[in-house]
Amino acid sequence: MTVTRPRPAPKATLTGDEARRLAIRAQGLSGPRDRAGGTHAMLRRLGAVQLDTISVLARSHELVPYARLGAIGRRRVERAYWSSPPTTFEYWSHAACILPLEEWPHYAFRRRAHRRRGRRWHEVHQQTVTEVLARLRADGPLTASDLGGAKKGGPWWDWSDVKIAVEWLLDIGEAVCVERQGWRRIYDLAERAVPAELFFDEPDEACLTRLVDSAGRALGVATRTDLAEYVRIRADQVDTVVTATGLVPVQVDGWPGVAWADPAALADPPEGRCRTTLLSPFDSLVWDRRRTERLFGFTHRLEAYVPKPKRVHGYYAMPLLTGHRLAGRVDPAREDGTLVARQVSIDRASAVKPMATALREAARWVGCDDVRVERVLPDHFAVPLTKALS
Repeated sequence: MTVTRPRPAPKATLTGDEARRLAIRAQGLSGPRDRAGGTHAMLRRLGAVQLDTISVLARSHELVPYARLGAIGRRRVERAYWSSPPTTFEYWSHAACILPLEEWPHYAFRRRAHRRRGRRWHEVHQQTVTEVLARLRADGPLTASDLGGAKKGGPWWDWSDVKIAVEWLLDIGEAVCVERQGWRRIYDLAERAVPAELFFDEPDEACLTRLVDSAGRALGVATRTDLAEYVRIRADQVDTVVTATGLVPVQVDGWPGVAWADPAALADPPEGRCRTTLLSPFDSLVWDRRRTERLFGFTHRLEAYVPKPKRVHGYYAMPLLTGHRLAGRVDPAREDGTLVARQVSIDRASAVKPMATALREAARWVGCDDVRVERVLPDHFAVPLTKALS
């Protein structure tokens, strides 16, 4: 039986602006002081960086450090994620994510849950699992292609039995991915790739306590549903452990119920400016759509899978962060040496120059020497944006 612990009364009241500033700083987007330690430190601070197959300016896991660290070299980012000896692994957190390797013991609750379920989306054939384990033990590390092929020959989701088996082994923690070649996962036995001092499983309650505490510090201030969404657990699971974390209850103007905050963040209120930058649609500042609307009054969704005639902001609309606000978005593309802004949406006149700055910086980062804007909404910002870009 699940026991819900009583919630303590809030100890502080925050305005919406204070909550927003706490969240931005917690996500490492407040400027120079957040850049120390590079990509490794950023990943530990966030707890997880989401992976996604879509690549427009760059893949999302590259855009996340770019937003925080500036025009850091893309090869340097890749080396930081997939280094030797390994410092990260890939697993299911908010979604498919890159995680600090020290978090391996704290995802044991999810590995056990997968094992109890006995399957993933596809049916798992135990004979193939046994064969894949034997190959990894004898010949690993290996890609899915090395193991016999990732697909049956149809669409990308039409996985081969070998791919299903090795992904199942990853789900239950017998295999692990700590390296990629290009975009291909390299699988190895977890017992071989995970350092001995980390190769153990925490009990479920310890796992959940750790992850809820880490989520709270990465978010700065959060509701129970925010905490749950950050690491994709249930809100009632948050309730069972949140009082055992170091988070403290607060009230945020306009937010429902009690929120939870990092006490260190409360003791050191954010000051100064934040980064002006474009964010990946999968950035952890905005990946929770309901929280984004509550924090910023900004409706955000990825429209890549929306039929083109029904898109409002474009295929891969990237929000603009500036002045502690989300003040617009751009749907980018690349054509030779030009960054093409297929559609730019600007929420207020004060965001025109920051949008121009963000577009120029993104263009330089991906090796483009020009920016071309095709459409601006509202259209009365088109001329000012063109002037700001020039």
